[in-house]
Amino acid sequence: MSDTPPLLQDALAHQRAAVRTTPIPSEATRRADLQTLERFVRENADALCEAISRDYGHRSVHETRLAEVLPVLKEIEHALKHLRGWMKVQRRGIDRMAFGLAHNAVIPQPLGVVGVMVPWNFPLNLSLVPLVPILAAGNRAMVKMSEHSRHLAAFLIERIPAYFPPEKLQFFDETGDVGVAFSQLPFDHLLFTGSGATGRAVMAAAAANLCPVTLELGGRSPALVCDDFDLRTAAERILYAKCLNAGQICITVDHVFVPRARLQDFIELARRIVPARYADLASPDYTSIIHASAYQRLTRALDAAQAQGATVIPLLPGPARDDTAHRLAPHLVVGAPPDSELMQREIFGPILPVVPYDSVDEVVATVNAGPHPLAFYPFTHDRARLSYLLDHVMSGGVSVNDVLLHVAQADLPFGGVGESGMGHYHGREGFATFSKLRPVFHQSRFALTHLMYPPYGPRMEKLLRFLQR
Repeated sequence: MSDTPPLLQDALAHQRAAVRTTPIPSEATRRADLQTLERFVRENADALCEAISRDYGHRSVHETRLAEVLPVLKEIEHALKHLRGWMKVQRRGIDRMAFGLAHNAVIPQPLGVVGVMVPWNFPLNLSLVPLVPILAAGNRAMVKMSEHSRHLAAFLIERIPAYFPPEKLQFFDETGDVGVAFSQLPFDHLLFTGSGATGRAVMAAAAANLCPVTLELGGRSPALVCDDFDLRTAAERILYAKCLNAGQICITVDHVFVPRARLQDFIELARRIVPARYADLASPDYTSIIHASAYQRLTRALDAAQAQGATVIPLLPGPARDDTAHRLAPHLVVGAPPDSELMQREIFGPILPVVPYDSVDEVVATVNAGPHPLAFYPFTHDRARLSYLLDHVMSGGVSVNDVLLHVAQADLPFGGVGESGMGHYHGREGFATFSKLRPVFHQSRFALTHLMYPPYGPRMEKLLRFLQR
């Protein structure tokens, strides 16, 4: 840690000292922490929305309240309701090896200091939602914000000390080398949300300290519209998700499989649905691409697919691009080549490849040929077909007949699988992730373990036969 900025070293040392002083915060303390976090969000919601919008260039205040402020408040509400049950000592059974009236227990205890590395796309949600199970489990936290969330980071760094002491919670801005140094700190647990490439580097850095990690990465999450499902309903729900935050969501629909016979119908529906929601590219309800380089990556990928023969369909009237404000209209892409960037990497923008298919088995084979996606969105009312899809397509999470909503359920775990991540948080699973589920064996006063002591002989043979029955 010799190259670690002193600010980080001092913060970690300060929090570790606090852990040693109070290793197991009481239920009352944890409730107070959660209520303080709720008060911070409620008292500063307008300012938080404004800071995020400034970081984006423009971000709909309604989107921020819906996708960032509300989930934090709902997660806190759920944790407060269930905290006492989560904290209870779990009594377990006892086998005959105990030789007496012994008993087993599992005690959930705080890990200590948890590091959180936050991306730019939902910076309030992905910094504060994890804090709910972290604080509920009795931990302290250090949170590093993205270099693309400067206004929000500055606000959090300025305002949080009025609500939490630094030995409980501290935020950090990215100043060039903070991210690397942060991932090298010997935390008791590290949560990273971001790209797979950066996730690999974070995991490698954490491995030097044997620090356990939860990785929430990305993935090309597909939607599958089956022939028994109403196409308009599916299109309305899929396009809502794809346009939300201008598609800059790790669990949004990356591409959609549509029955070949319904392809043109889906396109025509999209041409009517999207303009009814956003009058044009300047709509105050439509969010900008986060920065110029992300905007340029998306437009280059769109142009490259078109040059390779794909059909590109802008879905808003008027100009489809605003280079100055880095705004990009929602687009459908039909016939994108399999080797194009749009079909090889996560899009993370308002571009939706539409892939016609002839059989569900064909779709399953296509999805399974790539890494496990972070989410899967099957649209069908056929129970047998749904069961088949859930059995044969592995993903981090699933929303059936809708998009995104599995992550909005405070009582469902959230997490990826394979290249889309590892570990879970939210709700009870979040509390477990940030706790040490400590097994404790209590031997009885009058144990008969002396029967196991050497010298061994016929007595031990009898004992083993008894234990193995």
